[in-house]
Order: sequence, then C-alpha cells, then structure tokens
Amino acid sequence: MRESVTVYEAAGGMPFFVALVDLFYDGVAADPALLAIYPEPEDLTAARHHLTLFLAQYWGGPRTYDEERGHPRLRMRHAPFPIGPAARDAWLRHMRAAIDALNPPTMVAERLWAYFEPVAEGMRNRA
Repeated sequence: MRESVTVYEAAGGMPFFVALVDLFYDGVAADPALLAIYPEPEDLTAARHHLTLFLAQYWGGPRTYDEERGHPRLRMRHAPFPIGPAARDAWLRHMRAAIDALNPPTMVAERLWAYFEPVAEGMRNRA
C-alpha cells in the first residue's frame, strides 16, 4: 500500500480539476474587469482547457499539459497581459470561491491556496 497520496488523487482526480476550473471561469466570465485581460473573452474554452490540464498535471495527474503545450512557462505566458493588484485579487477571489464551492478535503484546499497566492502575485506585472 502506498504511504503518500498526491493532491490530484486526494481531490478526486480529473473531475475535481474540471469542476474547479469551470467554477473559476464562471466567475471570470461574470467579471468584466478581469475578463478584459483575456485575449478571447467571448470564448474561454481554450483557457479552461489549459488551466485544467496544467493544474491536474501540477498536482500529480496526467502529463497532458506538457504533451499539448510544452513547459508551462507561467511568467512568459502571462507577460503580455496587464496584471496588476486588482486583477491578481480578482483572480484569487474567483479561485477561492471555486475552491470553497467544491469543499475539498482540508489538506487539498490548504495546498491549493498555499500555491495560488504566491503564484498569482508572481504573475503580477503592473504596479
């Protein structure tokens, strides 16, 4: 028997990450200020797909993101978009709401949040 379980497994696998990203992007789609940052705000399908695969892979799931897109290069991929404190905070607010709505095991919620806060700050490229 394995002694450790990945966050991916503890969360419930791909269905959890699909639901998390769907809830998150439902919030983004209803937030005109945050939505304005997206290159194709009328169709978030690709953004949903990419984030789902990235998060699943990052937390121990299939390596499909790397197979489809290569190395994540988060800073580089986000550099063209104006991300200031308000956008960072809105992104975090929608992600927090998605996590809370799914009510995952405490360990999963804590690990996700501990990751999202510093990474969101790291994507900030405006004062």
